[in-house]
Amino acid sequence: MAIFREPWVLGIIILVAILLFAGPKLPSIARNLGQSMRIIKSEVKEMKNDGKEEKTAAPTPDAESPVEGKIVNDPTKPGTTDGTGV
Repeated sequence: MAIFREPWVLGIIILVAILLFAGPKLPSIARNLGQSMRIIKSEVKEMKNDGKEEKTAAPTPDAESPVEGKIVNDPTKPGTTDGTGV
């Protein structure tokens, strides 16, 4: 087993075996790896920006927060248009 004393020889043998048996599939494997890396990169960027947007964004009125204003049609006052006034 004198041939396997050098690690680069074993690496070349593994590389040749991959090229022989998985050669036709290498472009699709590389394409899928590239798509996965882009997705991961965009998700990491989005996760970093999520915390910054919450801290720097101006407070906006939520649906749960109270709204101030005046009542236009008050049913307790006479002369309203809904017919329930006194």
